[in-house]
Amino acid sequence: MGASVLAATATLGGGGAAAGTAVAPSPTPVPLLREISHVAFAAPPTTAQCEQQLGIACYDPAQYHVAYDLGPLYSQGYAGRGQTIAIVDSFGSPTIASQLAVFDKAFGLPAPPSLKIIQPAGAVPPFDPNNSTMVGWAQETSLDVEYSHAIAPDANILLVETPVAETEGVTGFPQIVEAENYVINNHMAQVISQSFGATEETFPNAQSIFRLRGAFINAQRQHVTVLASSGDGGATDSEANGTDYYLTPVNSWPSTDPLVTSMGGTQMHLNQAGQHLQPDTVWNDTNMFNSPAASGGNPSAVFARPSFQDSVSSYVGASRGTPDLSMSAAVNGGALVYLSQDAAGAGGTPGWYIFGGTSEASPLFAGVVAIATQYAGHNLGWINPALYKLASQPGSGIVDVTAGTNTVTFAQNGSEHTVYGHDAAVGYDEASGLGTIDAAVFVPNLVKAVG
Repeated sequence: MGASVLAATATLGGGGAAAGTAVAPSPTPVPLLREISHVAFAAPPTTAQCEQQLGIACYDPAQYHVAYDLGPLYSQGYAGRGQTIAIVDSFGSPTIASQLAVFDKAFGLPAPPSLKIIQPAGAVPPFDPNNSTMVGWAQETSLDVEYSHAIAPDANILLVETPVAETEGVTGFPQIVEAENYVINNHMAQVISQSFGATEETFPNAQSIFRLRGAFINAQRQHVTVLASSGDGGATDSEANGTDYYLTPVNSWPSTDPLVTSMGGTQMHLNQAGQHLQPDTVWNDTNMFNSPAASGGNPSAVFARPSFQDSVSSYVGASRGTPDLSMSAAVNGGALVYLSQDAAGAGGTPGWYIFGGTSEASPLFAGVVAIATQYAGHNLGWINPALYKLASQPGSGIVDVTAGTNTVTFAQNGSEHTVYGHDAAVGYDEASGLGTIDAAVFVPNLVKAVG
């Protein structure tokens, strides 16, 4: 299923909130896991207003700019100019251009030099606001486009829409592979962001995954950076029915693919100015949702440890470990996203919603990669070896995450279950990967390490 977009919406009427019912989640796997209420903010709230009305924090682009230390790069003219971020989503959103315009106006951001939408694997079906799967993907698209642009405001955005919903197992992936190969072969983007994934165990066998790797092999060959969200189930993930969770540790592909940079999730603790009140911790909102909602990460059941992880072999053992890095993903500390009437779903209200999930982490880092590519003056391509090389160097700009866990405890079929995952620790761990970033330090060091 899509790496879940988790949405929290205001429950009280103060602070500019307006009531409106959102489409309920479908049992069919979609990027949206659940909404905890049915109210949207009519205007972007402050962090204090979110905390007062919801008991959770919310953040806007300016806070991310400060928290990730992007200001020094912006002041030098590095905001992604000349680069293109490809966002891949099933169905997309019919109103993404107008949504982004509202988002940019609210936060004082420039429009992207180009926002282009393509459907290289076939025309998507007409949008149906009563179809919760389509609505979920429209909301995923909103988050992906708005926050990749928020981080790299001068980069072009290429929204790549596919006509079949990615769920669990193989479904939807042949069209994704076709679309991504089109983008790669036509040199349309420097970085591809994928906010989706399917549990490895839901594929018929390992060979069925290997047959879908063509776009990633192609991307490595043509020096295109590929990212994927590590999943939102913490140490577990969805079964094929999209409703139940595995009761033993599992992982999801394409995040586990060694040719992909796996993006896990953190919880940031910021004030209104974007300053850190405490260090980032591993994202785990399971208690809020009463079901798994945490940074995905585990050993892969399909891929052996790649050579770039030899430096962390004492942790990952013989398997590919994920994630590689982490960015903001918590709903308690989520991103303010503008949704149109269509994206809010039938009976919903256009307005400002709080979104999280590792679906957020991938487009955030895609913006950073676009900035680094501009800084380098050439494509960065496959960055995983450089990331692990950097991690061993002091002052790399990789910020270790040393608190939190992706262990999850939840009720299922009348019983309570705990799937034990990984605690954050000094150095690499399979809850936060190598850590998060200080972009002003990280970007030039990444460029140097890539060579």
